Amino acid sequence: MEINNGLIKENSELRELSRQQLKGKWGTAILLCFIFSIITGLLGFIPIVGVIISWIIAGPLTFGLISCFLKLVRNENFRFENLFDGFKHFASSFLLMLLMGIFVFLWSLLLIIPGIIAAYRYSMSFYILNDNPEIGAMDALRESKKMMIGYKGKLFLLNLSFIGWAILSVLTAGIGFLWLIPYMNTATANFYQNLKDASKTEISSSTI
Repeated sequence: MEINNGLIKENSELRELSRQQLKGKWGTAILLCFIFSIITGLLGFIPIVGVIISWIIAGPLTFGLISCFLKLVRNENFRFENLFDGFKHFASSFLLMLLMGIFVFLWSLLLIIPGIIAAYRYSMSFYILNDNPEIGAMDALRESKKMMIGYKGKLFLLNLSFIGWAILSVLTAGIGFLWLIPYMNTATANFYQNLKDASKTEISSSTI
């Protein structure tokens, strides 16, 4: 995947763009992230069965959450119900979450740094699968790996730039995270959209 570096936005531009896009939509964005956290979090407190169910639905729900934020940054209409869009592609979204977990875990066995690098390497997989649901989980991972060549550090710095907001959120007994998480999700969606717009190649299915 070849990317035109001249079209890549600065992280400060991505954050500013995200704030503009969230104007008038903070309520919906907060509700989406809150419900996502409640569903996945509460199930985790149920011994064995809850943990299993939480793992099974994590992929489809992540797919749906990302779908909503991609619609947001593309100025498309989205509703709360879009959070469950991933269940229309249950098999591929479940498999993608499973494979990401396995690969990141295996790299983490080498030390924590390789695990973190792997997490950033595959970080665009759900965005790619959302735009190209026909390519499947393995191809989404491959395309994310290609897309993130030379940009893993940029995404890391984008995430790191929210450290002040995170500290403030902790000081407000966690209330600030209601705004921080949608803000970060929007910025990450813009990061992906920017890389996609700057890409000179098309994503297509390949042989596994």
